[in-house]
Amino acid sequence: MPIYVTLIKYTEQGLKTFENLPARIDDTRKYGEAQGAKLLAFYLTMGRYDAVVVSEAPDDETIAKLALAAGVRGNVTTETLRAFTEDEARKIAAELPAHSVRARLRKEVTPKAGARRSR
Repeated sequence: MPIYVTLIKYTEQGLKTFENLPARIDDTRKYGEAQGAKLLAFYLTMGRYDAVVVSEAPDDETIAKLALAAGVRGNVTTETLRAFTEDEARKIAAELPAHSVRARLRKEVTPKAGARRSR
């Protein structure tokens, strides 16, 4: 299943009710599982985002529903990224025509035999 990384910022409401965080995580986990998704990890973070969630879902539509459901409650705003595993990234890279593009560029840049270099 595809992996997703969700970046979370707590709203003012979410901060005021932060003590309810464990119950919200449990509710999110249960709702996600009912949709065929799985919360793999939750991290409280420092910096630009307040938390990061790593999850697995069958497709983009499912993860969009989960993000919208979280936002509707008013405790968070989210930004969700599709994450590709190392194996998926290698497959994508292998399928790119980059090697032929690089070879063509080398031919265009390499001076031809007998060609004069400009100064």
